[in-house]
This record gives sequence, C-alpha cells and structure tokens, in this order.
Amino acid sequence: MVQEEACSLPLPPGPLMTKSESVLSPVRLSVRSLADEEGVHDSFQQLIAEHRDNGAASSALELQQLQSDLDEESRDNMPLSGPEHEHRRRQGASDLECDGGEREMDPIQGEGWSSDTLKILSSMPSRTIGRNRGAIISQYCNKTLKLRRRRQTRPSIRDFSPSSRPSIRSYGMEGDTTDAEVSKRERLVNNLQNLPVSDRVRMLRGMPLSVAEKKEIRNLVMQKEKRILSNKKLSCCSQLKYYIIIAARKSWYSWLSFLHSLQPWQTLLKRVSGRFGTGVLSYFLFLKTLVFFNVFLFLVTGAFLVLPQAVHPPYRDTTSFSGLELLTGAGSFSHTVMYYGYYANYTLPRRSRDEGGGQNASTLTSDSQQFSYNMPLAYFFTIGMAFFITCIILVYSMSKTFGRSFRINKSNSILTMKTFSCWDFKVIKKKSVQIMSENIGTQLKELLAELTQKHTKSTFCKRFCRLMVHGVAWTICIASTTGCMAGVYYFSEFIHKDLQQNHRNLDVNPLMKEAKLLSLPTVVSVINLLLPALFNLVGWMETYESPSVFAYVAIGRNLMLKMSMLGVLCFHWLGRVAPEYKSIGLTCWEDFVGQELYRFLLMDFIFTLLDTLFGELLWRLFSEKVLKRKRKPVFDIARNVLDLIYGQTLAWLGVLFSPVLPVVQILKLFLVFYIKMSSVMLNCQAPRKPYRASQMTTIFITLLCIPSLLGASVCVTYTMWSITPSTSCGPFRTLDTMFKAGKHWMEILEKDNPSLSVLSKAHTYFVENPFFLFVGAGIFLIVIYFHSQVVDGQRKIISLLQDQIQNEGEDKKFLINRLQSVHKQKQDAGKHLKSQDSTC
Repeated sequence: MVQEEACSLPLPPGPLMTKSESVLSPVRLSVRSLADEEGVHDSFQQLIAEHRDNGAASSALELQQLQSDLDEESRDNMPLSGPEHEHRRRQGASDLECDGGEREMDPIQGEGWSSDTLKILSSMPSRTIGRNRGAIISQYCNKTLKLRRRRQTRPSIRDFSPSSRPSIRSYGMEGDTTDAEVSKRERLVNNLQNLPVSDRVRMLRGMPLSVAEKKEIRNLVMQKEKRILSNKKLSCCSQLKYYIIIAARKSWYSWLSFLHSLQPWQTLLKRVSGRFGTGVLSYFLFLKTLVFFNVFLFLVTGAFLVLPQAVHPPYRDTTSFSGLELLTGAGSFSHTVMYYGYYANYTLPRRSRDEGGGQNASTLTSDSQQFSYNMPLAYFFTIGMAFFITCIILVYSMSKTFGRSFRINKSNSILTMKTFSCWDFKVIKKKSVQIMSENIGTQLKELLAELTQKHTKSTFCKRFCRLMVHGVAWTICIASTTGCMAGVYYFSEFIHKDLQQNHRNLDVNPLMKEAKLLSLPTVVSVINLLLPALFNLVGWMETYESPSVFAYVAIGRNLMLKMSMLGVLCFHWLGRVAPEYKSIGLTCWEDFVGQELYRFLLMDFIFTLLDTLFGELLWRLFSEKVLKRKRKPVFDIARNVLDLIYGQTLAWLGVLFSPVLPVVQILKLFLVFYIKMSSVMLNCQAPRKPYRASQMTTIFITLLCIPSLLGASVCVTYTMWSITPSTSCGPFRTLDTMFKAGKHWMEILEKDNPSLSVLSKAHTYFVENPFFLFVGAGIFLIVIYFHSQVVDGQRKIISLLQDQIQNEGEDKKFLINRLQSVHKQKQDAGKHLKSQDSTC
C-alpha cells in the first residue's frame, strides 16, 4: 500500500515544473513506484550522505547545478552509490540471474536514466514517504509540541496536514541513531499524553506508521497516564469531579446511541440496499421522507386545531356507527373532529347550540372581548403556516440533495474509495457483516456497470428508426392518458348528475347512496393501476442504453397520468360540487370534499395491495410453478414512487377539509412500507443490469415539491381566496371567503386597540395582496435555480481541474524525457570529443 501511495503522490514545485504545476495532484510517472524500498534507498546512500554532511535543506536540485553536473557526466559512469552498494547491486544481479528472472529489477534503474535524473527523482517527496521511522516520530513530536503550545486558542486538528511527507533533506534520515529515536519517541509520548483524547486519536491516525507501531505508542501513552494517576493523590473534590465528568460523558454517548437507534427501519434499508441496489433503496427512503412530512403536518394541525376543538366540542347530534364509515368516511365520522364542518366559528371556550347559521359576525365581535382562542383565525393561519413551513423544508431538502447527487465523483475514483476504504471495522456481528458485505458488493456492481457502459455511435438510419419508435411510444402514452382523463371527466359529471337525481328522489336507500360514492375513486384507482402496465409494455418497444434512463422516462409518463387525474378531480370538486352543493342535497360541501379525499386515499391503498398480490406474488408463483423458471418480477420504481406522490398530493389537498387526514396517510405509509418490503424480499429480484441511481432521490424530492406541493398549494389558496364557504358549517360559515377571517379579526383588533393599526396595514399590504405571495414563490424558485447553477459551475470547474491535473502529469513526464534526451546528447558529445582527442 505504501508503494502504491508513493506512486500517486504529488510532485513539489521545483526546477522541473512551473509554479502553476504545484497543484496537489496524483501524478503517475512512466515508471512504476519503487517496488523494493530497501534496495532503492540503498542506491541513494551516497546522496543521503552528501545531504547530511553538507546540511543541505533545499527542496530539489537547481537546473544550474544539474547543468554543471551534466558537463562532468563522462566521469559519472558508476551508479550513485559507494563500493559497498555496488557489490551489493552486483550480488543482487547475480541472484536475479540465478532465480531465473523471478525478481524484478529496480524500475528506475531499468529505464537506464542518468544519475542526475535519479537525483531529481530521489528528491521528490513521493520517493521519501514512510522511509524512516525516526524522521516521522520527530516530525510528529514537533507537531504535538506546537499543538500543546497553541491549546489556549484550542485550534482544530484539521489545521494540520492530513498526511506526513518527511524529507530526507530536513531530518537526516540515515543519521538518526537508536538513542535519538528513543528520545524522540519519549518526547512524542509526553506530548501525546498532554493532549486531549480526541486530538490524540486524530494525531495517531495521521501518522504514516504501521498499526503495530501506532498501537505501541498508544500503549505507552496509556501506561504513562496510569502511572501519573497512581502517583498523584487526588482530593475528594477532584475525584468527585472526575467521576462526574466520566458519568456525564458516558451518559451523553448513551443518549446519542439511543437517538441513533430511534431511526426507523435502518436494518431493513441496509438489507434492501445490499440485495437490490440504490434504485429500490431510493423508493423506501422517499417513503420514509413522506412519513416525516405527514408527522409534521399532523403535529401542527393536531396542536392548533384538533386538540383545542376536542377539548371544547360543540353540541352535535350523534349517529350510530354502521361500519360503512371505514370505507366511505361519511356517517358518524361527519360529526367528529375529522372534518371541517365540526369546527366552531367562535372564540373558544364557548359552546353553542345554534349550529344552523345563527352565529354571525356579532358573535365574533362579542367573543373578542373575552379573547381565549379564536378558532376561525387559528384555522386560517394554521393551514397557511403548515404549507409555508413544508415548502421551506422541501426547498432546503432539494438544495441539499442537489449538492449531494450532482457532485463530480467519477466512477473510477468512487470505485477506488469503495474498494479500499468503505468497510466499517467497528461492525463485528455476523449478520451486520453479511449485510455490509452485500451492500458493498452491490455498490461495486453498480459502479462497474457504469464504467463498462459503452456509448456506441449508431448510423443515421438506426437513429431515425429509434426516434420513430420513441415517437410512436410517446404518442400511445399521451393518447391513452388523454382518453383516460376525458373518461374520468365525463364519469365525474355523470356521478354529479346522479347525486342531483338522488336528492330529488327520496326513496333511495342511504346506504346505497353512500356506496355509490365509491364508484369514482374505484374508477380512478383502476386507471392508475392498469395504465402504468401499458406504459411498461410500450417501454419494451424502446431500447435505452441505461436502465436509469428507462426509469426516468417511466417516471415522466406516470407523472403525466397522475397529475392529469388530479387536475380533473380538483375541477370536479371546486368547479362542480362547491358552487352547486345545495342542488345535490349537501349542507357542507367541505365535508363532502374531505370524505372524497379520504375515499381516494383508501382506494389507493386497497389497489396497492391488489397490485402487490397479483402483480408480484402471483406472478412469482406462476413463473416458478408453471413456467419452471427462476425469474422473478423486477420492482417497478417509477410506478410505486408516483403512487406515493399521488397519495401525498391527496393528503395535502385534504388537510384543509379534513385536518386529521395526515393520520390516515401516516397509517397508510406504514402499512405500505412493510407490505412492499416483504414483497420485495420474497417476490422480486434485483435488476439484471445494475445501475447507480445517484440522482433519483433528488428527482423524487423535486417532483414532490414542484407538481405535488405547488399544485396542492394553488388549489388550497384558490379555495381560501375565491370560493364561498358553506353557510351552515365550519369556522368560516358567516364569511364570504375563508381569507376574510384574518381581515375581519384585524378590523376588530384595530377597533379595540387603535395603537395596533400598524398590524392591520401590514396584513392589508403583505397578506391580502397576492403580489407578495407570488414574490415569495418566485424567491423560492430563484433559490433553487441559483443553487443548481452553483452546483453546475462547481461540476465544470472540477472537471477542468481534473483535466489540468492529467495534463500536468503528462507535462512532468515530458520534462523528464527531455532531461534524459539532453543528458544523452551531452554524453554522446563528450564521447565524441574523447574519441577525437584519442585519434589526435
């Protein structure tokens, strides 16, 4: 490992390179690293002796010195060593011949380079790494001493160089005697003993010594600490302080370990990553993120809406529970805190029996005198702040994932890191070791697949045929989506007319009337189940070079389907039901929309179970039992992720009409996680072509923010701003729009306290004016854009620097070759002059 590291270390700025070439870059010379360190450094014995005798501390030889040495090259036909080393070299050559060529020659000697070139090469720091233990101990002794002297300012250990590169010129490598090395070791032990434990550990890790030597130094430090503690008698107060510090530190570490153990599904996620790769893992990580968003949404609505109203419930007539409410969400659920119509339009605590519209603006005015908790105002600002904070969290998550996924990490460099430095040696359990080994193996397969991926140039006819196939596939997908969208539009219109007829016909069974409400969610769920299968069938017609590209195309097609369905449904609820709710026999259209969203979430969950049963389990059994094949279905990432986004959009749309709907979404996500996890482990197989899904999480978060949250926010804002609330239910029953709740409260506040008129004006200019809403949305989009541009600029800069590093390596090899050619020319000229003198 040391030899390979020496090959890749950077060259120092010196006479062979310009100042711009001093960028820290791994340079691979045309020769390999020194394979036999002992033999090579024996060959530099004379050079080391010269540096020790003369006290030279220069970083490299100057070109002028090299030129003067080249003039005398005719006398430098012997190797750069004394007679003893020459005898040793000849003995090694004879041993090499006797061994039949089993041992290789020194790569530098094998190139036939001159002694001056060897001097230049021997002066490089990459040729002196790890050669002398005394020099390393001396250097780190000085480091620890400086760190002790600077402890008053408590500098970070990161200020020091991460790697040690001692030079043969500064430390006198061969001149260190055993006694000097022992004294340096003692000084190093003393300095390490006086450092804090964290700095001591980092310093030991940074030493370029073997593990045995590091362990020996650490044991010496620990033994010295024990001797000092045993000889030093501590007072009772000091002992008590010492034990309190130890107990507090152990408690802190135990608390951190407990917090880490609270993270859900860590073992399951590692197992999925090891068996199926990062693509399937990204689905479950995205599901975990959705659980977090819904928990946050429920905490906000539960603390500010559900809990206050549950403590002070209004007077309502209760109905018996029939069981059908679990499917329809109606019935007895309508008289609970689950829906918008249950919430009061007055200031709590106040209970009123007049729920039929007797409450008016005067109620708000009279109750404002004994202000306790204004439910209409709390309802308005809680929903608004919940969406605003969710938007901030999503934008922050997008910026973080952009930075992680679009970093320039070439596959070959990541492959090296994964191969040599990704194992966690703290893992000792057999099961954990197996999971980690599977995880690393899958990641290596993905990286190798990305490296071996070939981009072949096709002919014009092949490209034209491929474009035609893609065009036909997209035409089929768009046409089928448009047809389904039109079908849902006309079917929803039919359902609306049927509700109007049922309202006129009093003989209809109430249970049948509620059961008919499940027809629209069922039709939409069937379309969401079958049409992605058509998209996959069309995708088989196309040929994509990378599986990740196929996954992104499938995500785009499924997104087009889901968003078109949601658009038609929002038009149905806000364009048909809300303006004409009295014609279909509704007293509270907000409750009806909340019940519809509950039914859609429930049907989406039921059809997810059916898809898991028929699409994965039965297909595996059919393939194994009937077809006698070991092939299993591959987990469809695009369809399952878009199902999650579809369900989350429904939850965000319904939080205005049903503040408890996030709880339903949380339960659904938990069940979906365990069902999908079990199905993936039992019924699915890893993709036949492994691929690294480094940007999938970023795309999922982006889709969750831009189409999903943005669309839900637009619908909720339109509802609160433009649509008239129901006149017989809910906290806004006496207002023209929900948005006027804040304005009405500001008017009351200004009337009671004229000194607070500034707040009323601020509400008028900043809340009522839609300009600032668009400005806020624009600022978020600008932040996302600039962050993506910054990341893109960093990618380009890093790419240019990598090209520059590669070119500098070629420049250094070119300079060494030129140096060698000049040396040969000088040598040939000297031989020619000698031959002329001899002839004369």
